[in-house]
Amino acid sequence: MRFRGKWDRRISICVSEIEILMQLRATKRSRHDVLLYDSIGSDREGNEISLIDILSTDEDDVLDRVQMKVDQAQLQEKFSRLSKRERLVLELRYGLGDNERQTQRQISRLLGISRSYVSRIEKRALSKLQGEMC
Repeated sequence: MRFRGKWDRRISICVSEIEILMQLRATKRSRHDVLLYDSIGSDREGNEISLIDILSTDEDDVLDRVQMKVDQAQLQEKFSRLSKRERLVLELRYGLGDNERQTQRQISRLLGISRSYVSRIEKRALSKLQGEMC
């Protein structure tokens, strides 16, 4: 009896796996999902064409976009390490966030400091960012 019970359990597991597999195969034909590697036809020479063949992009373009996103995330993290004044000067100077680009003279008037001091703050902040990014 012990022997039979062990096999009964294994057989029931196998049957349920087969039933699941059969159900998946049956519903695959009726679902509306489109896979990138599904065949969508053939070319003049009879070669199968898949959706990915038509939708493909330049690999370098994708890599460049991914690298840009990574760089932006790193820069945002490093940017938060600057002092408030350094962040403000860079935001105003380079038009970051919702700000328009402004000259050092405009920033100096806004903050009530000299233009040369704005220049020093900007230079120091850029040096910090550059050091953090390398």
